[in-house]
Amino acid sequence: MKTFKEIQLQFKKKKTLILLLKYSMGFVLLGLLSILLLFTLVYLNVFGSLPDEEDLSSIINEEASLIYSSDDVIIGKVFAENRTNIKQEHIPNHLKEALIATEDKRFYSHNGYDGQSYIRVFFKSILMSDESGGGGSTITQQLIKNFYGRQYSGFLSLPINKIKELIIASRMENLYTKDEILLLYLNSVPFGENVFGVESAANRFFNKSVNELKTEESAVLVGMLKANTYYNPRLNPERAMKRRNTVLQLMSSEAYLSNEATDSLQKLPIALNYKNLNWNTTAGYFAYQVKKKTAEIVKGINDTTSKNYNLETDGLKVYTTLNYDIQKIAEKAAKEQLIIKQKQLDMELLSNILKNKWLKNQLLKSPLSEKDKQNRTLRLFDWDSTKTITGNKLDSLWHHAKMLNASVLVTNPKNGAVISWVGGNNFKTLPFDMVLSHRQIASAFKPILYATALENGISPCDYFENEEKSYPEFGGWRPQNADHGSTPDSKVALWYALIKSMNIPSVNLYFKLEKELLANSCEKLKFPELTDNAPSVSLGTLDLSLFETTRAYGAFANNGEMNDLYMISKITDKQGNIIYESKEQKTERVFKKESSQTLTAILQKAVEQGTGSKIRSTYKIKSQLASKTGTAQNYTDAWFVAYTPDIVLGTWVGTSKNAIHFNSGKGSGSALALPIVANILKGIEKDAQLRKKYLTPFNIPEEVYSSIKCPPYREKGVKGFFNRLFKKKKK
Repeated sequence: MKTFKEIQLQFKKKKTLILLLKYSMGFVLLGLLSILLLFTLVYLNVFGSLPDEEDLSSIINEEASLIYSSDDVIIGKVFAENRTNIKQEHIPNHLKEALIATEDKRFYSHNGYDGQSYIRVFFKSILMSDESGGGGSTITQQLIKNFYGRQYSGFLSLPINKIKELIIASRMENLYTKDEILLLYLNSVPFGENVFGVESAANRFFNKSVNELKTEESAVLVGMLKANTYYNPRLNPERAMKRRNTVLQLMSSEAYLSNEATDSLQKLPIALNYKNLNWNTTAGYFAYQVKKKTAEIVKGINDTTSKNYNLETDGLKVYTTLNYDIQKIAEKAAKEQLIIKQKQLDMELLSNILKNKWLKNQLLKSPLSEKDKQNRTLRLFDWDSTKTITGNKLDSLWHHAKMLNASVLVTNPKNGAVISWVGGNNFKTLPFDMVLSHRQIASAFKPILYATALENGISPCDYFENEEKSYPEFGGWRPQNADHGSTPDSKVALWYALIKSMNIPSVNLYFKLEKELLANSCEKLKFPELTDNAPSVSLGTLDLSLFETTRAYGAFANNGEMNDLYMISKITDKQGNIIYESKEQKTERVFKKESSQTLTAILQKAVEQGTGSKIRSTYKIKSQLASKTGTAQNYTDAWFVAYTPDIVLGTWVGTSKNAIHFNSGKGSGSALALPIVANILKGIEKDAQLRKKYLTPFNIPEEVYSSIKCPPYREKGVKGFFNRLFKKKKK
């Protein structure tokens, strides 16, 4: 029998228990009331407005605008967020299954929020501090977070944001089907590296569209969603592999994969095919120019219509004139030539005092600070992508100063379409575009001089002095031929002087022409104004860009009519509606048809027996071609331009600074620039379709070719007169 004290103690315990229970119930009730109050306040927009059904029904993802080549290859993107949206039918089932198994197993059974997940998070993640408990957000709630972000509200931030996401998710589930929500999610989810949406991620990491993904590749991408950088397969391949296998195991647990398939897929390596259009991409320089031009076009549309297109967010599609196959051929040809020639230039620079002279001048212009003088590890662009050296700032400057650069421009002379554009060595590290850079045009200018002469009644069989002389009125200037040869006893025919790129006859031709005639030709060709009347302009002292030069040669290829160059054929909105289309432009008559055909016939001879003959002898190019080389004084700039009726190929090679250059014929146009065009032509000749389209024969009358069938030299004086007289009688 219990004593009184025992009964009293038992009563106190019961009373305490009841009191604790009352307090607990009170706290629970208070907590529930607080949650209800907080929910009500959030619902009433006290902590910021919530999107209503109208807002949610008009959700449109920002989407990157795409730049396409003429053969439908994506060569660039313009974006605020790098996103490319896809359609429902393009999503493979295994991608959906990987996402649901990993992120939201009850996706198809809940209404936007998962009560079981909340209970798991409360007990496992919060009370037991077990991180494996997860975050509790459904795919729909994650989508809301991606769209609207999270606001800071002090210590109440987490519950307020969770309640917001719950309310918005419930509204969204009433508006969209489950598959539509999945599509919105997959089009908006971030993958790091400024990549948004699974289509952009598939292209970045596997260089394919999402509908081409394999099961194990889908698992890699889904695995990245937990921590974009931590599980990035390029940066952290081992972590990405482990995470991928976890996703595959989760798919197996949900019966999306058999045990055998799971085991087999988990043994596979990650076959990454990384592609970043912002890095060293094919046609990077071209895509940048297209981006600038497209921005101008879109602004013009917006200014003149009620439209409000945004190039960075509206998913426009920009279709260009660039031929992707020729672009790859051109980039390869330039790279291979510069690898060879850079080694030759480096050897020349080692054996002379040019480097020390350049370094001294550099220090005089800009003395190094103490920090700049310190040696450190430098990662510099080289033809093997990067080069690591130990040195200071001056070493870095010298590395880039002595680097050979090449630019290539290929166009269609009949309409001005740009077929290929190589602006330099590497768009990411050396973005300055050499296609637009003005450099001394050298002998590549001579066809303009000679065409002007033909235009004004001078015959290809007129003869000009080829004897060295000084010009006191021009400071004692004494032009010489490149080979330092001259022919005091004979004159040289105009056609021969051009194919051999002779300087002395060119100067004499210049003096025979009225200065205004050459200036008019330059004006029609849209060259910079000729402000100097010095006769050296006949030898190419004018500074021109490859863009201007190639466009001008297009007039010769197109029977004297010049087209402005263009890069964009049309622009569509994301639905495919055309918002801009290039119109057939009106050509400008620069030279007469007869003059252009005669000049082309002469430049064809330059390929057979003149400065461009290596095209035949060394590179075995069989197609009909007209061409001209250009070599600036001291070998600072090397040029070569070749054309057919349907294609013009121009290239320039040199360093960024004129002070550094070859000191021998290795830096001439025929040695430095010609091989690039030759290898492009070789690549085109190997492709039957490209060859048929671009390497077309000239349709020049036979009488034009007959007009240049005169002797290259003619003797001067009485002896020459009688020789010609008796030769004529004999005939």
